[in-house]
Amino acid sequence: MAIATLTQPFTQSGIGLHSGLETQVKVLPAQPGSGRYFVRVDLPNRPTIPAQIAAVKSTILSTELAVGQASVRTVEHLLASLISLGITDARIEIDGPEIPLLDGSSAPWVEGILDHQPDGRQFPVSEKNLTEPIWITDKDAFVAAIPAPQLRFTYGIEFDLAAIGQQWHTWQPDREPFSTTIAPARTFGLAHQIEHLRAQGLIKGGSLDNALVCGPEGWLNPPLRFANEPARHKLLDLVGDLSLVGVPPVAHYLAFKASHHLHVQLAKKIAQLI
Repeated sequence: MAIATLTQPFTQSGIGLHSGLETQVKVLPAQPGSGRYFVRVDLPNRPTIPAQIAAVKSTILSTELAVGQASVRTVEHLLASLISLGITDARIEIDGPEIPLLDGSSAPWVEGILDHQPDGRQFPVSEKNLTEPIWITDKDAFVAAIPAPQLRFTYGIEFDLAAIGQQWHTWQPDREPFSTTIAPARTFGLAHQIEHLRAQGLIKGGSLDNALVCGPEGWLNPPLRFANEPARHKLLDLVGDLSLVGVPPVAHYLAFKASHHLHVQLAKKIAQLI
């Protein structure tokens, strides 16, 4: 497995999806073998939060990591970008509790990484292969990791809204670039759920500028970047959550109607096996 970090730091700023707070993130080179980790530069002593499965605090509509009282939320889009572009080590400084949503996709993160990335880096190939299948189910939703000769991700979703319906997408990192086939896919929400979620203190920073919203009559803010953009975005989330094991072992990762909670349960199981 090739170890890589950035050649130079880059910065992004924006509003957090759930907190509604503006934060600045600086992604910097890190020492080989240090992994990907967050630093809350706004807190006393600048606490460090590793991007590891043991640090997961919450999986309610995003993935939140914490060490002690220090936490960072909605880490999945940035982490998916780093792992998919071969960045195994990165110091991520943030001056608030949530990674900014930007345009709702990973594309802005990818742009920054590609500008400061060692040439030719792609998804790192683990030295470990999965030797037995893993299945985690919740009613008709599931996530699985199946032994396979190449790394592959497949995601399916199903919604009653006609504009979404049932969608699937498969991505094989060694055949298609993350930057053009997965990264541009934006987060999405359902119009009828917005008031309920906001009443729970969630999606305070969500808007038609940073998330696709679907209602009974269709998408409120078209056009879509892909016909199956929602399925691609869910796949993006899965990649980011699985990166919490470091470099996922070679396998076919399969999910249907899953969630951050199920993604993380799968990652925990994988971490136990490797």
